[in-house]
Amino acid sequence: MITHDPDVPRLLAALSASGGAADAAVAARLHARLVADAARESVLDVAYRTVDTPAGPLLLAATERGLVTVAYAVQDHAAVLQGLADRISPRVLHAPGRLDEAARQVDDYFAGRRKDFDLALDLRLSKGFRREVLAHLPHIAYGSTESYAQVASAAGSPRAVRAVGTACATNPLPVVVPCHRVVRSDGTRGQYVGGAAVKDLLLGLEAAA
Repeated sequence: MITHDPDVPRLLAALSASGGAADAAVAARLHARLVADAARESVLDVAYRTVDTPAGPLLLAATERGLVTVAYAVQDHAAVLQGLADRISPRVLHAPGRLDEAARQVDDYFAGRRKDFDLALDLRLSKGFRREVLAHLPHIAYGSTESYAQVASAAGSPRAVRAVGTACATNPLPVVVPCHRVVRSDGTRGQYVGGAAVKDLLLGLEAAA
């Protein structure tokens, strides 16, 4: 923990001597100081927050490059954060303010006020052909779908249909990078990282608009 702020030791002492609501208030102040110190010293490598949506709570995480992860509760947010610590940096911190714009755009999407996201993205968690697939997905129009075969062709490897499925299943930025718009050739929905019901919800939301 960063404790360069001279008030942090005093707050820690107050925390140990207090109880109940006072504990929560002091902890909140400590956390705010920690976030501020981390930002000032450029050691906040991954900031995260959660946002409530009709699809359940979504975890949003960002690096200095941009939004790096969107995760459903079914993916286990604690496990996702541990994965970010392992793959990007152990300096992961709950810093909601860093994700205000992303949260606002997610809210607008679920409210039917937004069809496209305008956010800087950090795609480092996807490599090779998987990243090629992710780069194509935002070009599938809102309210439309493409088959796995169509996406494979668009990504430059017409025979890599199964690899497209893997890319969608491992998409670190669902909703924002719309893998829910990829369906089977017969029109059935196929698998989805957030579950079949969530994929139906997203497709239904877009179709209704």
